Amino acid sequence: MIVSSSLPRRLRTLALFALSLSTAGVAAQEPLHCVSDLTLDRVVILMRHGVRAPLDGEVPHGTRTARPWPVWNTRESELTPRGAQALMAAARADRAEWAARGLVSAHGCLARDSIRIWTNSASRTIASGQAYAAGLAPDCMVPVRHKSLGTVDPLFEPLRARATRFDATAAIADIGRFTGGMDALVARNRPALTLLDQVLGCGDPRGCDPAGAPRLTPSADGHGIDLSGPIRTASGTAQVLLLQYAEGLAPSVGGLPVDGAVLARLGTVHAALFDIYSRSPYMAAHQSAVFGRHMINALTAKNGAKVDMLVGHDTNVTALAALLGFDLIAPGYASNDAAPGGAILIERWHDPRGRAFVTVRYRTQSPDQIRTQSAATTVTPVRVRGCPADAPCPLNRFVALFRDGLAPLAR
Repeated sequence: MIVSSSLPRRLRTLALFALSLSTAGVAAQEPLHCVSDLTLDRVVILMRHGVRAPLDGEVPHGTRTARPWPVWNTRESELTPRGAQALMAAARADRAEWAARGLVSAHGCLARDSIRIWTNSASRTIASGQAYAAGLAPDCMVPVRHKSLGTVDPLFEPLRARATRFDATAAIADIGRFTGGMDALVARNRPALTLLDQVLGCGDPRGCDPAGAPRLTPSADGHGIDLSGPIRTASGTAQVLLLQYAEGLAPSVGGLPVDGAVLARLGTVHAALFDIYSRSPYMAAHQSAVFGRHMINALTAKNGAKVDMLVGHDTNVTALAALLGFDLIAPGYASNDAAPGGAILIERWHDPRGRAFVTVRYRTQSPDQIRTQSAATTVTPVRVRGCPADAPCPLNRFVALFRDGLAPLAR
């Protein structure tokens, strides 16, 4: 069966879904398994970097507060020591679970070809990969690979790398359909924007944030999009409040005190940024286009690593979740606000007859768990759109759905 690329995407998805059923043979006709009946043989992971110091301008210049912002001991944008410790704890928890499932040994070094970690070329993602590797196999020098520091890696930054045939006008139109428009997006987030003013406590009736009218336009080079207005400015401020809380710094800048519940409410404005940059169908397809193909190859390669991890950014994690059709839900965070160190785990299993299946889960630590340096993690099963609701997804069906959502690569 040949599925023409000239068909509309919805029809191609249905055709590929039918193809996955027809090629699954007996596996598609027989009852699906519970995970307890299966053996874990591979895990492919996309993880956001851990807690970092704020970026320059992340809290927009001109933002007013009742008291000065806390002083960070970590340089701008770098992974913090507490962020590294949280990633090491997550790695230990991951390994303990994989060992219980028989994927890896519980202790000692892992075979070099059994673990592959590739990070983006930013210092915080490289350090995050190294911290995770140190927690996974202490004193074992697990390789953490990446491009040269600062080099654009199309896996994680496909728009900057011009890796896809990105059309900014088409992207903006699709974002408009997905969000209802910038004015509607701001209106939906007005309660969180009001709460942010209370947290900042500047006492200015005009508000504490220097935002103007919302506007979404093509970037100057036509290979991206630019957002201005309340969501753009407030999202960075909300993220800095979360990061400083998780880092154990003062939980207030003089207004309403910040705790986990307040952070989750503020997180809606940070999550709204992803409605624009990574969660609409067009943006998810392009943002995921390169790392998605890497993950499919890692999942299906005959002799792939048992654990294949990519370490990137919140836009990567939110794009993958949107592409696969689920929301990022985790304790302590707003819906679809990617957690620092949070990871999407795609797990491959086989049954006694060798038939392959997939499950997907989202692993996080809450801001309070990071702040208190807890060893606990939360792992939440998710359902991939087009896969069974109550059983593992046949591998061929999952791969067909995944691949069909990816934008074509530039030639």
